[in-house]
Amino acid sequence: MQYSRKLFEKIKSEIKTREIVVITGMRRVGKTTLLHMISDIIDDQNKTFLDMENPLDQSLFDERDYNNIWSNLKERGIDKNKKAYLFLDEIQAYPEAVKAIKYLYDHYDVKFFVTGSSSFYLKNLFPESLSGRKIVFEMFPLDFEEYLIFQGEKPDFYDSFIQKAQNKNKIRYEKWKKHYDEYIDYGGFPQVALEPSYERKKTLLRDIFKSYFEKDVQFLSDFRDIGLFKKMLFLLLQRVGSKIDISKIANEIGAARETVYSYLAFLEGTYFISLVDPYSPSVDREISGAKKIYFCDTGIVNQIGRVEPGSLLENAVFNNLKNFEDIRYYQRRSGAEIDFILPEKKIALEVKTVGTISDKKLLQRIADDLKMAEFYIITKSFIEDDDFICTIDL
Repeated sequence: MQYSRKLFEKIKSEIKTREIVVITGMRRVGKTTLLHMISDIIDDQNKTFLDMENPLDQSLFDERDYNNIWSNLKERGIDKNKKAYLFLDEIQAYPEAVKAIKYLYDHYDVKFFVTGSSSFYLKNLFPESLSGRKIVFEMFPLDFEEYLIFQGEKPDFYDSFIQKAQNKNKIRYEKWKKHYDEYIDYGGFPQVALEPSYERKKTLLRDIFKSYFEKDVQFLSDFRDIGLFKKMLFLLLQRVGSKIDISKIANEIGAARETVYSYLAFLEGTYFISLVDPYSPSVDREISGAKKIYFCDTGIVNQIGRVEPGSLLENAVFNNLKNFEDIRYYQRRSGAEIDFILPEKKIALEVKTVGTISDKKLLQRIADDLKMAEFYIITKSFIEDDDFICTIDL
């Protein structure tokens, strides 16, 4: 059975547009499945699905004269005289095809849907020459709403934070809280979410982590010392939700600061981590410039890093906030902080395993100083107060 992702509707709306649709993200987040689902709803037989990791499919684009590619595609049932739909999966495996894609796009009536496993690579793979010809979508592991759908539930989530806070439901909370515990422990990779066995979930997560090193780190990077890179990664896994001290990390792994910066850029560019900048209102000069770190999936962190439950919860909340907008954090030199700031909405969010009224009052004072429009405590517990949002409702 196939489960629809939120991204499905956005890409579906692009079927009739001219631009090349590019879907990028980590391996195993469901890009190939999504591509097949889009192909299936196109009521036109002049289409074909190509796996660019397959040498036979690569050979279709191995032509000095790109016009001859149509002769190769004719064997797949494609008529160049009609609107054609070409689906190219894992384009990073055969970057030579990119120039051909540009040529065919410019000279024929063809709609391309392309997936790739890394923004780090695709930024160079799709050069400025494709500017105006493509639209890029990023795909992540499941958020909790999608996770519930994969568990056979029919969640009805609210869009605004006010609605999330005011429409909490004790019965729904009791029904879904065990799902949320599993979501935190094992994360949102679709294959893991659908696996009923806990032991198999752990095996799949270890395989995803191993695959990241074998196919992304070793294939995409030019690092001389993979062991040093791995050492830093394991060090970072113990710092979930913490500010990154570049000098301290460099000293701990025995590397130059420039090396640490390059490792972080690669991890962020391949979707393995996210780095969050501080929020700096124009009237406040107290903000530090250090970034905070979060990981792509709490299942990976939990199985590989073994971090504190509070940090794991904060990471899960961050991953669910990706659907909204730019995310920042705030911290004064005095130590007072707010976990997440949504600048455009002027919303302050503080994550607590068990939120209290004292937590609310402290958040309110800082949020008022920052002239935030709204503030909420995000907590695993169920609290009736309208300034608290349950993690299951986020």
